[in-house]
Amino acid sequence: MSIRFTTTARRGMVALTVAAGLALGVAGCGGGGEDDKKPKDSAAASKGGGSGPSAQEGQSTEPLAELRGQDGLLLRLTSAERDAGGFLTVNGELKNDGAKRITVPGVVRGNETEIIKHGRTLGGATLVDSKGKKRYYVLRDTDGRPLTTTDLGIIKSGETVPVFMQFPAPPTTTTEVAFQLPTFSSATIEISG
Repeated sequence: MSIRFTTTARRGMVALTVAAGLALGVAGCGGGGEDDKKPKDSAAASKGGGSGPSAQEGQSTEPLAELRGQDGLLLRLTSAERDAGGFLTVNGELKNDGAKRITVPGVVRGNETEIIKHGRTLGGATLVDSKGKKRYYVLRDTDGRPLTTTDLGIIKSGETVPVFMQFPAPPTTTTEVAFQLPTFSSATIEISG
């Protein structure tokens, strides 16, 4: 019974930590001026800046990078925000740019045993700081779950799924890193914050 209580308490703390991290990501993305450019419909100019968009929705018209994967998958990275807690959150969207339904390949979750058992995620993503000669992996909670979008399965043709990945933040002197995800092309992205 003591182990069950400890496990439940630990999961509660992990959920609280993830929620706090996401809240910081949302706060970091709001009101920067780029959110107003997102919808290119007739009502685009009337949208207010700072109320409401989640971390995945706060996208500028020009992404940081677009990475092509297999079978028509397109990963559009929209922000890489450093926060005061020592984390770097990368937000974007995964789109099926092909004509058929696609199952997100399992290889994007990486090949570490601890990550594999938590389903289809973007746990295989890494950031490479070539100047600092370091590679940063997606953070994990105390149960080994990657701090990234989970339960990625089938994406219909033309469908877009908002995604995020959280990494340890590189030193503040590092302003650019290479983003890598298995089966996708690599791209250099700029860190803000």
